[in-house]
Amino acid sequence: MRTRRPPAAPAARSHASRGRATPNVSSSVRHGLARVLSKAGVCSRSEAARWIAEGRVRVSGRIVRDPEFPIGQPAPPIEVDGQPMGAPQRLYLMLNKPRGVVTTAQDERGRDTVYRCFDGAGLPWIAPVGRLDKASEGLLLFSNDPQWAARLTDPQTGPHKTYHVQVDGLPDDATLAALQAGVEDEGEFLVAQAVRVLRSGDKTAWLEVVLDEGRNRHIRRLLAAFDLQVLRLVRVAIGGLVLGDLGKGQWRMLEVSDQQRLGAAAPG
Repeated sequence: MRTRRPPAAPAARSHASRGRATPNVSSSVRHGLARVLSKAGVCSRSEAARWIAEGRVRVSGRIVRDPEFPIGQPAPPIEVDGQPMGAPQRLYLMLNKPRGVVTTAQDERGRDTVYRCFDGAGLPWIAPVGRLDKASEGLLLFSNDPQWAARLTDPQTGPHKTYHVQVDGLPDDATLAALQAGVEDEGEFLVAQAVRVLRSGDKTAWLEVVLDEGRNRHIRRLLAAFDLQVLRLVRVAIGGLVLGDLGKGQWRMLEVSDQQRLGAAAPG
């Protein structure tokens, strides 16, 4: 886990610089301004940094252009575009991610992203909770509640995730057992919590794979270690929350019952 060194305390001055906000140093616990905006669920950290550089953010009535400008607790008044920063309405929603789009807000290569599914919806800033790679599809959660998202993706407290995976082979019982025993790959230990065959044909099979944590391309790498190529990968459930009959590219808000199905990840 990376640890971030707190910003150095600003040098003492006999007089505050004219036209600049003075850092709030009333507390030893301080965070950069961009992070404060992001943690409040106002926007992403990169978007916050851009707003700050554009002069759209004021602290204690003064424009601040440094994304790492230290903010202590209690936080001073912060304004964005002349409006006081307040806690936004928390949103929790689920999307049936289609194949062929990437899980990011902006793609450097110009590829379609999951956000095209929200075109015209008029939603505030929301972020994906976890990821699905471009070739994968299925259940993907979004929210503007960073604390909820952190609980959901924490391997210690988050719910397990269930996938239906089509492979180009017919794995036998020994292979299924080996997948649940795990394998070392590129310095990481990859393992499935549970694996079973859903159905099979002459040359391919559909597996149900359950993970209690997800590493980068976890299932694809795990299966490749046993010479099984993934033809299709669909996340069908997170904890007790199932994808159901939600259409590809469609989304809906989570209801209270959905939150309960997420167990420990439900917002407090």
